[in-house]
Amino acid sequence: MRGGRPWLAIGFGLFVFLGISALLARALTGSGNERARVLEVLQAQARGDADAVLRDLPACAREPACVRLTRDRVAAMRRPGRVEILHYRPSVQVALTDSTGTGRVAWRADGSLPIVQCVRVTRGGPLSGARLELLSISAPIPREAPCG
Repeated sequence: MRGGRPWLAIGFGLFVFLGISALLARALTGSGNERARVLEVLQAQARGDADAVLRDLPACAREPACVRLTRDRVAAMRRPGRVEILHYRPSVQVALTDSTGTGRVAWRADGSLPIVQCVRVTRGGPLSGARLELLSISAPIPREAPCG
């Protein structure tokens, strides 16, 4: 019976290690998921598709003033060509718990000058389902300006 205890301890340790590794991996991929979702919004914005932008910003879609502002902004932000993210600073580097923050994206469409915008994001940690919701996207800001 004594010979089985080391294997039990090793098995338990391996189980704990794999569980923690899975949670950390989920937390670390949050920035990539956030960037991908922001790219979807930028592509819709560049196409001039305000309905698609509002689908990606459900909190904004529930507020009539935000809907009007978004429709006006999208009409002004229409750009032809493929959208490319030049730089993205996520709202949170690693979200272990629920957090809301502001990301900063610099992007351009084919041949256009870079545009910088701020994106308000709520991200959940790995224990709360790692959810991700884009809340809003700002009007363009000066290229060197920080997001407030």
